[in-house]
Amino acid sequence: MEQYEPEHLSAAQLAAMRRSLTSGRGALTRRSLIRASGMGALALGGLGTLSACGIPPAKREGDAAAASDDHSAKEKQINFSNWTEYMDVSDDEKHRPTLEAFTKRTGIKVKYTEDINDNVEFFGKIKPQLAAGQDTGRDLIIVTDWLAARIIRLGWAQKLDPVNLPHAFANLSSQFRTPDWDPGRAHSYPWTGIPTVIAYNSKATGGRKVDSITQLLDDPSLKGRVGFLSEMRDSVGMTLLDMGKDPGTFTDADFDAAIGRIQKGVDKKQIRRFTGNDYTADLDKGDIAACIAWAGDIIQLQSGNPDIKYAIPAAGYITSSDNMLVPAKARHKTNAEKLIDYYYEPPVAAQLAAYINYVCPVDGVREELTKIDKVMAANTLILPDREMAARSHAFRSLTSKEETAYEEKFAKLIGA
Repeated sequence: MEQYEPEHLSAAQLAAMRRSLTSGRGALTRRSLIRASGMGALALGGLGTLSACGIPPAKREGDAAAASDDHSAKEKQINFSNWTEYMDVSDDEKHRPTLEAFTKRTGIKVKYTEDINDNVEFFGKIKPQLAAGQDTGRDLIIVTDWLAARIIRLGWAQKLDPVNLPHAFANLSSQFRTPDWDPGRAHSYPWTGIPTVIAYNSKATGGRKVDSITQLLDDPSLKGRVGFLSEMRDSVGMTLLDMGKDPGTFTDADFDAAIGRIQKGVDKKQIRRFTGNDYTADLDKGDIAACIAWAGDIIQLQSGNPDIKYAIPAAGYITSSDNMLVPAKARHKTNAEKLIDYYYEPPVAAQLAAYINYVCPVDGVREELTKIDKVMAANTLILPDREMAARSHAFRSLTSKEETAYEEKFAKLIGA
């Protein structure tokens, strides 16, 4: 069996995760602003678990799971762990329509649990069992791309059977087909995409459009009213694109050049501050005139403020994803694959997209979503058109050494 070296999280990596959990994308991307407003701070307990002794060497047990380990034929059930507010519910909040329709069609009961509050905390829960080669008690989990990459690299995700995924294989949007951390989507399928765009308050800009990182960093009329994100992949990734560099293939020198470019914006006080999701209040009021932003936030802000606009830079934009994985030793792999495939049927995908308001990774959904909400179906932040999808870029996977070095440089830049 191929062996994998232990992975230790550096102080810089842990600090970056804490930023994400308390104010960054990890704190809000799966919830609307309204629904999230009453939620408390997320627990950081998983950080201690991850940092204590590193991740032990792992075998590729996920890929080599024997057919005898799958009890799907006799046990018509699935244990599904997901984030809060990441599944459609009925108006009276007593039913989950798409899950109930799946059970009615297949006879497979789904035990659905909203027990993922953030990636690090959740990984801290399941890591000991995965490392010990034990069943986590979960057949399907949803984690963000960087954690999905780590779980797959450690051999803790099962390889999916294409025979059970005809809709998923046929309908997966091209922009999500080839992540460098899971070639050919052998172990994962995206639940949703999370675009990073430029947002601006047209009242605060005097009606002028803001549509590039260059404009954010150099336009004197925006001085002191620009926001960048405290998430390294988003701020540096968008800057790399503006500099003509590919976030999927950049070098150390490219990264340093992007850091230097942003540093100039700090030095001349063009950038007001680096924020997590708390930029939304300042953008809404106009204290921040323009910023790098997450699309889900903008959809919510626009519902209450017509001055909030967004732009997709000509240079492109960063998209990350949350992804469905079947953990190693899961008892109901085939059943889980059937559920993955179900959510790639356009009518089902449309119903889900109408509720969660993030990028739908399923082709052929527009007609179905139009039946539910015409305005939503026309929103390219939910259903990117061909031109917008072509400008989407993913930030490449990083080695542990790279991530430590990059996060240290970024932390120095933002004063973290």
